Amino acid sequence: MIKAQILDGELQKHLDSINKDEMTMFVMADGQFRGAFLNGTRLVNQMRANQKTGILETMVLGQAVLCGALLIPTMKGREHLTFRYDTMGPAAGFSVEADSTGYVRGFLLQNRIPVEKPLENWDLTPFLGDGTVTISRIGEGMRQSQVGTVEIQYRNIAKDLAWYFQQSEQTKTAFNTSIQFDKEGRVIGAGGMFLQYVPNAGGKSKISAQTANSGAETKDSDADDLIRRAENAFKAMPSIGKWFADGGDMEDAIYGLFREFNPVAVLNRDIVFDCPCSLENYVEHVKHLPKKELDDIIANDPEPIEIVCHNCGSVYKITKDMLR
Repeated sequence: MIKAQILDGELQKHLDSINKDEMTMFVMADGQFRGAFLNGTRLVNQMRANQKTGILETMVLGQAVLCGALLIPTMKGREHLTFRYDTMGPAAGFSVEADSTGYVRGFLLQNRIPVEKPLENWDLTPFLGDGTVTISRIGEGMRQSQVGTVEIQYRNIAKDLAWYFQQSEQTKTAFNTSIQFDKEGRVIGAGGMFLQYVPNAGGKSKISAQTANSGAETKDSDADDLIRRAENAFKAMPSIGKWFADGGDMEDAIYGLFREFNPVAVLNRDIVFDCPCSLENYVEHVKHLPKKELDDIIANDPEPIEIVCHNCGSVYKITKDMLR
């Protein structure tokens, strides 16, 4: 990827003053929940610089790449996934890819999003119509992707992603993403949180198939109460974008919100907007076109030949000598 420079001096000064981008993964309630908290301020700013998105487009694609990053903790071993949102609304949707190595990339299906009147708030519902949420996963050694699709339910990216997990994978999951702009339209804070109930992963109150006489109803009630309390704590998180814009610390939020569940941070990792594309790869792709098509390009196309990677917005310039 050709990393676009962030040329706004004020923005760069602010980014240098706040905590670095990072994802903290944690478990709590004796392993019955796993979660992740992400500072993605630079992630979203790099995405914006590379994809040249406006404010509305940054809000949509920014939330999408934050959600994509929050899907990384759900991966098993070496895995790559695509999170696609196809909507009949003005935004059309997006495609975001995340990799277990820690990179995220993505693009809008329509950049620019048509706007009929000035925005009054950041409610994206009018721009996200009916459609589908699709996640495809491919792990190391797999020949085909595992694909799941559900209908859009809320016209809200984070809620619809949680709905996907409930319907397709039967897991209780929550996502929260937030982007904070300043008065000049700069992204000064961005991040997200993920929480998932995984009772079979551990804990003292595992739910298993039991008869009524052995206390199954009591255990179900206890599990429901635990989930309810965890959901309430999750919802109590203030604006994540503002939290990071103001220099907030990740572990302060995790241990503050979920203190009754004894959270334990288990891993910190870098998450970046990046793409494995390169000039060399695109040259090879063009050189392997059918000979007649390649000859026509060399004879008639203007030089240099420009190829844009839609996944990250990088523009590669290929000279005809590179194709001979």
